[in-house]
Amino acid sequence: MKHAVLKRLALCWWLGVGGVVSAQAQNQTQSSAQVLEPHQVVVSGTVPDEATRVAVLSRMRELYGPERVVDQLTLGSVVAPPQWQQYVQKMLSPSLKQVSRGQLSIQGNAIELRGEVANEAVRQQVASDLSQTLNPTYTVRNGLRVAVQEQAVVDQALANRIVEFEPGSAVLRPTAQPILDEMATAMARLKGRHFEVIGHTDASGSRAANVSLSLARAQSVKRYLTGKGLPADSIAISGLGPDQPVASNETDEGRARNRRIEFRVGS
Repeated sequence: MKHAVLKRLALCWWLGVGGVVSAQAQNQTQSSAQVLEPHQVVVSGTVPDEATRVAVLSRMRELYGPERVVDQLTLGSVVAPPQWQQYVQKMLSPSLKQVSRGQLSIQGNAIELRGEVANEAVRQQVASDLSQTLNPTYTVRNGLRVAVQEQAVVDQALANRIVEFEPGSAVLRPTAQPILDEMATAMARLKGRHFEVIGHTDASGSRAANVSLSLARAQSVKRYLTGKGLPADSIAISGLGPDQPVASNETDEGRARNRRIEFRVGS
């Protein structure tokens, strides 16, 4: 029997707000995303055996408390790198608790850490601590960013409203334009800051198509904002497709909430 290569073990911790995490293994369909309550920590993905599953969950419960950890791990016919379980255990260190709204993605030997930290020193230290627990065959991508007070300015301007598009396309609806006008004004006040425009979709259709659509929608928003005078080099874009829902995809209302644009303030 041919085994699939271990694709991802995703660990997600969200402090103070709700969030989501999903995981996918090669040659398998993507798992359904879990909507988090405040302070929950979801552990999801595919691991090769029950011993690894128990070890990971035990470590996470030790770090965050058993009442906070949501078990979404599954067992699969996947092949892990040598001593993978031991390295995962080392990565789950107390330094991770300095990260909020975070996600640790472990895809075989490739590690990505995302989330917010209090300052640049913490950003570098957490990633350094992670790297030092691993051997040279592992690579670590430091996607941590320093939380900024200016994020509140952008969040208040958006005010939980949805930037709407024509169905299945990246064409902005007329209702989106007044919202983006307000966003452009708010972002222009934050002189010298960089921004990320992140596109999200619901879970209808294929993941690949949704990721592509979410990126195209983020590009449309960037194009509109630069048309209002914001520098193009101050706005990065990304598309996460259906991977980070904020509501259930089982209802029309939930899917509508998941089809959204997120604005993040960088340094």
